Amino acid sequence: MKSRRTFSKRAGRSVSFSVGILIVAAVLLITIVGAFYTPYDPIKMHIQESLAPPTWQHPLGTDSYGRDVASRIMQGASNTILVGVVAVSGGMVLGILFGLVAGLAGGMRDEAMMRVIDVLYAFPAVLSAILFSSVFGPNLTNCMIAIGIYNVPIFARLTRGSVLAAREEEYVAAAVAIGRSRAAVAWHHILPNIISPLVVQGTIQFAGAILAEAGLSYLGLGTQPPFASWGGMLRDAQTFMGLDPLLAVFPGISIAITVLGLNLLGDGLRDLLDPSFVRSY
Repeated sequence: MKSRRTFSKRAGRSVSFSVGILIVAAVLLITIVGAFYTPYDPIKMHIQESLAPPTWQHPLGTDSYGRDVASRIMQGASNTILVGVVAVSGGMVLGILFGLVAGLAGGMRDEAMMRVIDVLYAFPAVLSAILFSSVFGPNLTNCMIAIGIYNVPIFARLTRGSVLAAREEEYVAAAVAIGRSRAAVAWHHILPNIISPLVVQGTIQFAGAILAEAGLSYLGLGTQPPFASWGGMLRDAQTFMGLDPLLAVFPGISIAITVLGLNLLGDGLRDLLDPSFVRSY
């Protein structure tokens, strides 16, 4: 209980953590609300109201098809956060499992598994998305798979390095000495002690996944029209930059603020959870 109070006190004094958690909480609130309610139908077109400036009825204006920009920002948040959660969670789970097995196996098996990881790491998210789109067609699912595959080697490398360091600790030697299996040692002894850097890395990769989804949607490989995504809104806005530059400003700000919040949250968590980065708050 005392350690929880100490952590809460330090968290409250961390500017990065406090600002980051507030931004992320606000984005999540908009995402949850946008999944169930938007002021207007985000895909219904009203051509007679196209490119309308911000008004009380449409606080962020309308796009070239007369669709409410605020409603599309909210729907875009839902799609973007969904991609980030699924892709990062999937990549994190697979990467942690791969890294645990490789780190505990050692020898030639470790080397062989890490060479597979190196091959995966050579394929960035955009290249993987292009490959999947060429074979299966561009859609949100393939976008999530591509970003998830890109995240696997990142978590696998981090987990393996942490396992190699942790398995030399006395508590691991004691668990092995009393006859615990490798799976039990990994699950009950090593993983709980290396989870902090993995959580921090997860928040950082979440920000990267949002940027990747925006980039892929901008290229037409992510969320498909008429459904909204922040990257797709930027792509649609480029044609009308001379007539209504605000069409690009609002989704751009949404991406920037979300990524900023996640990066600040990641920095704050690193300071709070990693002893080597602990500062005096």
